[in-house]
Amino acid sequence: MLNKIAVLLVVPFIIVVMASDPDPINDFCIANSADNSFSCKNSSTATVEDFTFSGIKFPGNFKKTGFFSKGVNSNDFPGLNTLGVSFVRADFDVGGVNVPHFHPRATEVAFVLEGKIYSGFVDTKNKVFAKVLEKGEVMVFPRGLVHFQMNVGDGHATILGSFDSQNPGLVRIPNAVFGSEINEELLEKAFGLSSKELSRLKKRFSAT
Repeated sequence: MLNKIAVLLVVPFIIVVMASDPDPINDFCIANSADNSFSCKNSSTATVEDFTFSGIKFPGNFKKTGFFSKGVNSNDFPGLNTLGVSFVRADFDVGGVNVPHFHPRATEVAFVLEGKIYSGFVDTKNKVFAKVLEKGEVMVFPRGLVHFQMNVGDGHATILGSFDSQNPGLVRIPNAVFGSEINEELLEKAFGLSSKELSRLKKRFSAT
């Protein structure tokens, strides 16, 4: 009986450990770009440049769609390799929207650098947790839960987000549903759409 209880206690722990990014076994492991892999660059050749990144100093081109984001992981910033973190910069034009989406492998902490953002997430009971965040405020989005943002201010807005995973993943709900090859009859029945309405949605989200 004790052995069975021990197994029941240990198995959930093993699952949690396996679901997380592995702990580093060295001080750092700069991704070796020379062989296009995640092997470690020789630590004796590391420089401060391996641990700094300037790719999000300026906003991206958000004027076309009202929103632009630049995610940064170890592919862009080799110094992040094996550290279990990544980050993103998101810029919004007035009224710009970051559509409902989720990160299957990470919790996100979002910091409002500039502007006013209506921000929130939906839990597994379909309860919405949302409010307007102002400059300097922070919101956390639990791993795997659908979340969203919209600029409700009078000017450009910027969010800096951080993830507790080297590769958080990103699934945008509209693109996943209407931009994929899901059977059209199923989508029409599931969402009560006409063939014409579905075609319009597929055209819009297949190209983004």
